[in-house]
Amino acid sequence: MSTAWILLTCEPGREKDVYIHLLSMPTVSEVSVVYGEIDLVARIDFEDDADMAKTLIVDMRTVEGIKKTETLIAVEV
Repeated sequence: MSTAWILLTCEPGREKDVYIHLLSMPTVSEVSVVYGEIDLVARIDFEDDADMAKTLIVDMRTVEGIKKTETLIAVEV
């Protein structure tokens, strides 16, 4: 299983809606509200690259209120 962290910037006032929606997604294991330029940080766990791509490209892009994302894929060193 692999992990990625998604940094999300939301439309003003939509943070709570996006937070609740993300928690309902099966690949999202946690979501935190943060202060600063980024509004939310979500952790996704996925089996393979296809699962990750579906979550990022299909599932997250349809969530209303998300303005911008940045994906950080965790790797072993």
